[in-house]
Amino acid sequence: MIRFDHVSKRYPGQQDALSDVSLHLPAGELAFLTGHSGAGKSTLLKLIAVIERVTRGSALIDNVNLATLRRGRVPWLRRQMGIVFQNHQLLYDRNVFDNVALPLVVAGYRSGELGRRVRAALDKVGLLERERAMPITLSGGEQQRVGIARAVVHRPKLLLADEPTGNLDPELSSEIMDLFVQFNQVGTTILIASHDIALIERFRYPVISLAGGRVVRNDVAGAERAP
Repeated sequence: MIRFDHVSKRYPGQQDALSDVSLHLPAGELAFLTGHSGAGKSTLLKLIAVIERVTRGSALIDNVNLATLRRGRVPWLRRQMGIVFQNHQLLYDRNVFDNVALPLVVAGYRSGELGRRVRAALDKVGLLERERAMPITLSGGEQQRVGIARAVVHRPKLLLADEPTGNLDPELSSEIMDLFVQFNQVGTTILIASHDIALIERFRYPVISLAGGRVVRNDVAGAERAP
């Protein structure tokens, strides 16, 4: 699903944000991406989402070469992904239903199918009864659940999460992580960037660690799963 071979990324006038990164996350896997602030986690996620382009090396997502992907095909590739942000990035002038529906509206879904998919996603995250609520009335954990519902409403093959539990207490963090596990169990490939060492140790999924833009740990192939 995700394959990087000797990938480097250099921003103009700076040193490499990523340097000689090689990794492989097979389809259907769930892994954590860790590292100190500035280690390169966000840059790696941006390369996967084609928000930034690779400077050197080869990056493939589901056998699509990101280096040769035409600009006009980028939206097509992103529709194969869902992205969950730490700060939710919800639209506060729209209700929960409309926030979750946004990817389907952009993709041109008709209202009947759109409504079914949105309500199914909200039901999955336990917010079906809040579909008409405005985001400002929700707790932080509920807002993050809305963000997750929006990320999975179009049933992506790949789910990226950038510090999705960074603003939540341990109990809510575990609840959010349980949702990711459920999505992974039905075949979604998931990469979660996180500083939450306690959470990572509890769930015991494979870990990819970055330091100074380089991979210093990669146990995707043989990490032990939690029962």
